[in-house]
Amino acid sequence: MNRIGVLSGGGDCPGINAVIRGVVLRAARSGAGVIGFRRGWQGLLDGGRTTLLSLDDVEEIHSLGGTIIGTSRTDPFAAPDGPDQVMKNFARHECAGLVVIGGEKTLAYAHRFHRLGLPKTIDNNVGSTDCTFGFLTATNTATEAIDRLVTTAKSQGRVLVVQVMGHNSGWLALFAGIAGGAHQVLIPEVPFDVAQVCERVKERFGNGSDFAVVVVAEGARPADPKSLEITEPPSPDGREDGVAKALAEAITRRTGIKSHHVALGTLQRGGSPSAFDRVLGMRMGLKAAELVEEGKFGMMVALRCTDIVAVPLEDAVRQSKTVPDGLWQELAQLI
Repeated sequence: MNRIGVLSGGGDCPGINAVIRGVVLRAARSGAGVIGFRRGWQGLLDGGRTTLLSLDDVEEIHSLGGTIIGTSRTDPFAAPDGPDQVMKNFARHECAGLVVIGGEKTLAYAHRFHRLGLPKTIDNNVGSTDCTFGFLTATNTATEAIDRLVTTAKSQGRVLVVQVMGHNSGWLALFAGIAGGAHQVLIPEVPFDVAQVCERVKERFGNGSDFAVVVVAEGARPADPKSLEITEPPSPDGREDGVAKALAEAITRRTGIKSHHVALGTLQRGGSPSAFDRVLGMRMGLKAAELVEEGKFGMMVALRCTDIVAVPLEDAVRQSKTVPDGLWQELAQLI
């Protein structure tokens, strides 16, 4: 084994650099080099956008947010000759295997190339793993933002609707909402009733409270689509504030209580990874390089309880991991 390739695709998140460091550390033990393909799959399409990664290059990157090799949302299958170009460039760089760091779409591309994948997404919606690195850091960031917004809502005596990321899964909204003491949490898995949301706000104010915080995932939608006019769909970067804006306007209109909205957007992606995500990322990177060394491709590195294991990539990308009925939803309802 002379060289391992590594790339990160999709949106950035805290912990990617820790994974890269783990890959380089393990490869160095085996005498292998590591080449980073810059800007995700785009680097493999271009062929020349690469970075050789030494131990010196990764010595202190585990505490940095983002990714030192860059990322993009490039679809390598979009161009007619895309797959052939990727395989040609991969062979030209003489890599024994490719470590792909990404979420659902990036890993789906990896599965099609039948190489190696790692779960990275702040939505925590990749299957076959208990937790994705970056998720807990993003949760901490969102929780800290909610903590600050609570003081503003209290001071001004109003309702704040806080939108967090989550296209089809509500893990981030659920965890941040519970940890931040939100009074309502709305997730994509459970269509909400606009009238009921407004009624609960009125009840809270009627019982003597003069503020409320509602946390909503960007992909959450009302059971009756006509009850809320949402003009903007969820975006990959969380820039749109469609559901939060529409809900805040509905609360003001139906209750007479001043309501405002805040979309945290890409704020949730930035910053240094937490200690947990740094350790988890490096453990996953070490395991990924080990699998390449052993010639075990078409696998994804996952966290099961406290163990780092390899699972078939096919199983991981088959279905998105959403919030199930039961404990988590009951806990959200209790608050």
